[in-house]
Amino acid sequence: MINRMMSGLLAAVVVTGLYSCSAKNISSNYYYEHEKVLEKIEQSYKELYRQKPFTLAFTDKDFRTVSVEIITDSLSYIYEFTVGEPRLSDTLRKYNFSATGITRLIDLMQSIRCTWVNNFDYYVDEQKKFLILISIKPVALHPLLTYKKYYILTFYSQPQQFDEKGRLLDKRKRRRLRKINGEIFHRINDKVCYTVSGQFR
Repeated sequence: MINRMMSGLLAAVVVTGLYSCSAKNISSNYYYEHEKVLEKIEQSYKELYRQKPFTLAFTDKDFRTVSVEIITDSLSYIYEFTVGEPRLSDTLRKYNFSATGITRLIDLMQSIRCTWVNNFDYYVDEQKKFLILISIKPVALHPLLTYKKYYILTFYSQPQQFDEKGRLLDKRKRRRLRKINGEIFHRINDKVCYTVSGQFR
């Protein structure tokens, strides 16, 4: 009985270790494999968002259906389109978006199976800052790790502070972990972090 309990505990520890290691490997490998495209997505989205706020998300596993959230001063409107259909461009023009720019952004996201892109506001020393959130769902490297998880990358404009374990720290209180939507983020490089979440936004 004790041997079974010890075996079960050992298996859980091994799986947890594999999960932690694999999460870092998956996120880092994905980032460096698609670094140039991710940078284009970040910069393109940042520029388009400055013109008018919006978010994009793919809602199907084949990356053929895109959801566009159009954010106004009073309301948000959410539309779903099949990629490439004329209604998408017509709707974007109706709200005075750059239909060409957003269509190119959708193509970039689709090319590397990027699930979602969004702008996120946060504060450091009472100053408002912005970061870009990009969600991905790559194929995991181990069958135990393929259940419904999303890998969320954060792109900062400035280098960030991390603890000795590579966890993102709040700049003002350097020993305090900074959480975004309740999640702890880990370092990929000085400006890019990752976390693993049960939801893509």
